[in-house]
Amino acid sequence: MNAQLILLPVLLQIALTLASYVALARAKSKALALGQVDEVRRALHSDAWPDSVIKINNNIRNQFETPVLFYVLVLVLLNLGAVGWLTQLLAWLFVLSRIAHTLVHTGTNQVPLRRRLFTFGCVVLMLMTALAAWVLVIG
Repeated sequence: MNAQLILLPVLLQIALTLASYVALARAKSKALALGQVDEVRRALHSDAWPDSVIKINNNIRNQFETPVLFYVLVLVLLNLGAVGWLTQLLAWLFVLSRIAHTLVHTGTNQVPLRRRLFTFGCVVLMLMTALAAWVLVIG
């Protein structure tokens, strides 16, 4: 198995973040065109924007929380030579959970479902961490 294939889910996670920025720019342009923005407060107060913009903006902030741990874990596992089928599977599961989380967060924003998706991604990161620790300690 080509260990560098672990970088594909990393690139997809990066693409998801960049796509969220594009969605945010579009949502902001639309809100501005429809006059839905408090022009006086918009520079410093996120509540000056409509919910459609706030949801995307909040989701972008989420892309710099657990995904940062994912990036580090992938690099650690790659450096340890611990990229096998299980590591690949976990990486893909994490990114798929982030895609699903983004769709829910920027769509219906159903908090219970969003929380389950977030928790699933965290469990995957815990498994990746345990795998890295196992390889580091046991060799």
